[in-house]
Amino acid sequence: MCPAVYCRDVTETTPLITSPEPTVEGFVREYLHELNFTQGTILERATDNDRYLALARTVRHYLMSRWMQTTVSQYRTQAKAVAYLSAEYLLGRQLDNALIATGLEEVAAEALASLGLDLDELREVEVEPGLGNGGLGRLAACFVDSLATMSVPAIGYGIRYEYGIFRQTFSDGRQVEEPDTWLDNGDPWEFAHPEHEVTVGFGGHTEKFTDDDGRERSRWVPGWQVLGVPYNSMVPGYRNGRVNTLRLWSARATHAFDLKIFNYGDYAEAVRSQTFAENISKVLYPEDSTPQGKELRLQQQYFFVACSIRDFLDQLLPPGFDLHDLPDRIVFQLNDTHPVIAIPELMRILVDERGFEWDDAWQVTQRCFAYTCHTLLPEALEVWPVELVGRLLPRHLEIIYRINDEFLAQVRERSGGNELLVRRMSIIAEHPERSVRMAFLATVGGSRVNGVAELHSQLLRDKVLADFADFWPEKFTNVTNGVTPRRFVKLANPGLSGLITEAIGDGWVTDLDRLRELEPYADDAEFRRRFREVKAANKDRLVSFLAARDGIAIDPATMLDVMVKRLHEYKRQLLKLLHVVTLYDRITSGELATADVTPRTVVFGAKAAPGYVMAKEIIALINHVGAVVAAHPDVSRVLRIAFPANYNVTVAETLIPAADLSEQISLAGKEASGTGNMKFALNGALTIGTDDGANVEIRRLVGDENFFLFGLTEPEASAVAEAGYRPSTYYEENPSLRRALDLVARGTFSGGDASVFEPIVSNLLTEDRFMVLADYQAYIDAQDRVERAYADPDAWSRSAVLNVARSGFFSSDRSVRDYLDRIWHAAPLTAD
Repeated sequence: MCPAVYCRDVTETTPLITSPEPTVEGFVREYLHELNFTQGTILERATDNDRYLALARTVRHYLMSRWMQTTVSQYRTQAKAVAYLSAEYLLGRQLDNALIATGLEEVAAEALASLGLDLDELREVEVEPGLGNGGLGRLAACFVDSLATMSVPAIGYGIRYEYGIFRQTFSDGRQVEEPDTWLDNGDPWEFAHPEHEVTVGFGGHTEKFTDDDGRERSRWVPGWQVLGVPYNSMVPGYRNGRVNTLRLWSARATHAFDLKIFNYGDYAEAVRSQTFAENISKVLYPEDSTPQGKELRLQQQYFFVACSIRDFLDQLLPPGFDLHDLPDRIVFQLNDTHPVIAIPELMRILVDERGFEWDDAWQVTQRCFAYTCHTLLPEALEVWPVELVGRLLPRHLEIIYRINDEFLAQVRERSGGNELLVRRMSIIAEHPERSVRMAFLATVGGSRVNGVAELHSQLLRDKVLADFADFWPEKFTNVTNGVTPRRFVKLANPGLSGLITEAIGDGWVTDLDRLRELEPYADDAEFRRRFREVKAANKDRLVSFLAARDGIAIDPATMLDVMVKRLHEYKRQLLKLLHVVTLYDRITSGELATADVTPRTVVFGAKAAPGYVMAKEIIALINHVGAVVAAHPDVSRVLRIAFPANYNVTVAETLIPAADLSEQISLAGKEASGTGNMKFALNGALTIGTDDGANVEIRRLVGDENFFLFGLTEPEASAVAEAGYRPSTYYEENPSLRRALDLVARGTFSGGDASVFEPIVSNLLTEDRFMVLADYQAYIDAQDRVERAYADPDAWSRSAVLNVARSGFFSSDRSVRDYLDRIWHAAPLTAD
């Protein structure tokens, strides 16, 4: 059997397995075989995990032959492929995705029932892999799903983190990070291939030598090496017979165990190399406020791209392939700056190992890479100290210097020697310390640079990378993000999915533009009634889920007001919290009678980076406000905060379909795109938001009357900042804001201790970098509009239906089509 996509030896007569028959009897037979001969147990004695693993492997059987056939077909055709390089893949649970991709849901449920087992119960045993932190990783997962569903030759490359993102718990309302032991019970969806391990070097030195042709060459002599072991997982397309591959790399030591040292009694030293190597793939985003953390993050980044490029060149290309033609065979998509060190790595391989002349290698490399920028925040554009790069990757630093020298020579020539421009565009920053600017390297070394929403792409061109956009306007384009409708509508919201299919047929699952056919149903009273029933059922499902998972009780009869996303100040969870505090103040002061307040449950879900002190303080404040609100006899009748710990894809799939209001309230010009905003709209929640990221496109598509817009625009926010923003002015001039902040400052939510949340109050009054106070009143006014609108359930449901009907643009399938047309210039494979 061809092991995944390692197919250099396949021939026209390579035999392939066929899938089992998709019958109840066949499924039962496969399931019992797995339970008995793989798990080594019988049905009566099997644990829940035994039964789940047997189920997962049984479903896997129905994908295996398609995986092999896809792999062999792609190898034989040598069609241009996409290699997606991403430090994160936030996949979610795989069982249900595999079931809907194969169409086996009913067969599996009936087969298990005949054995006295419940499919729903076994679903809950699966542990979600924590291989991502938020939108970046979920986008990567959506894209590999779409690439498979659209039959595009593709492979996703990343890291198989042993612990992944931390598991979040709360202690006295404060975030506590615990290891996410997602691999403890095994992962039935992965296949290890240690026989195809890749050796990766670090440190050491470079040296000059003269080759057999008399050319002076350079070579890297690493100081130490680690091994990258590939783990392959299937990425099934939706009922199209195609299964692509996700390949994640795990780090191992080249010499894991020294028996001689062990026998001398130094047990720790005997396994030191193993521990050192395995740290590389131990945890997603190690805390990098220390020099050691920074070094480990750079090691991770180089490790996975070095493994991935070597893998593609050595395993996926036929023997004798002319690497001058590599751009016709592959495009490496850089998902943010994390994989950008791949550019000098490919140059090193071509020049140092394959004997290319520099200019030829550079032409190939530039055509092989494209870069997606996911941020507008300068601090999020990775910058690595030259000292660190030189110590870990000395040959790569030499290559980066030469790339920069030749690029700056072009800048000088075209600018007439404008040295200020040269300094601004240099890949090497000189202050505050000599550093490599990875976004600049990606822009210089790639064929295309794209933003991820119209506004974001415009700001990239006009502000963040303006000099480069002037220099290479043809390199810059936009591809607005999207989400997969398979997971986030069909799988997550079966009630809505069934209602849509009943109305317009099932073609929308792979052609989301067809949701437009729902528009007339917004004016159908019966359809609106059934739509409300689906939303109510989703709320009931959420109530049961949160009660069982977190012990959180929420009232399904309240408006569900949801803000779930990574905790960062620019996303402005503080603004949402100030609204809650304002409602608390209005009720407790007698300004508002509880009878005049629309009952609402505000749900937060967010993790803060372990070293991000302010973000963790905000989490604590949210939880403390929630506790005080819940304890107040009057306020708690109409207002509650729910903050389930450890928000992940599994929680999202239950929470998003139940939401009424989607909070997308970042300061305009700070959010690149967002994808949560798209998921909420597709599931019938109305958005309250600023004109930021993809909110701009959502509002334009769903209509102003179906969107609650507020706040400064990006030009207005920039003008306020340039004029000298004084947040204390807003505090002094707005009595409502002043009372809300004073409640926090006086210790109302911290047991009377005014010092507990003083850093948050001081930051808002003196800096407020993301203008929470400037947008406060507009946001409160918009929330008042929300309450008036929600008071008319029929009109609200009409707007919600229109949100669903007009959000088909936000399919990740459409995003991938845009990448294919504008950047990758690859095409789907036709059926064999």
